[in-house]
Amino acid sequence: MTKPLVGIIMGSESDLSVMKEGGAILQSFEIPFEIRVISAHRTPDLAAEYAKKAAGRGIKVIIAGAGAAAHLAGAMAAVTDLPVIGVPISSTPLNGFDALLSTVQMPAGVPVAAMSIGVAGARNAALFSLRVLALKSVPLRKQLAEFKKNQRRKVEEADQRVREQQ
Repeated sequence: MTKPLVGIIMGSESDLSVMKEGGAILQSFEIPFEIRVISAHRTPDLAAEYAKKAAGRGIKVIIAGAGAAAHLAGAMAAVTDLPVIGVPISSTPLNGFDALLSTVQMPAGVPVAAMSIGVAGARNAALFSLRVLALKSVPLRKQLAEFKKNQRRKVEEADQRVREQQ
């Protein structure tokens, strides 16, 4: 079994439907990853231990998704030198705004790369982690370039279909 390069961590099992979307992106690029449930508030020692030991296990990037008082990404960023990407998740009547603020409002010296709320954020976190990994991988950089070309092609095709309907 290949060692994971990316750790996808979520604060609660209820976050899985969002965070697995990031896993699907990584899987499509054949990047090994692991998915865990670790709470910054209910299992703070485990969160710190995971972040501290991740690099030693071969993890290169941590993606941390959480809702409400979303402190998971910040708690991990505080104890690791790895890049940490935060994904705010909508889980309260505030529709993720609380999680977004908890993720982006980090003190100087504890950086977290914050993505958008929800599924788009999980997908972009995976794509951002691929860009980090591509810094040391020409083949991965080429895969990402091809991915962007395909995105452009899909938009151009959609544009053509819409224009033909006029």
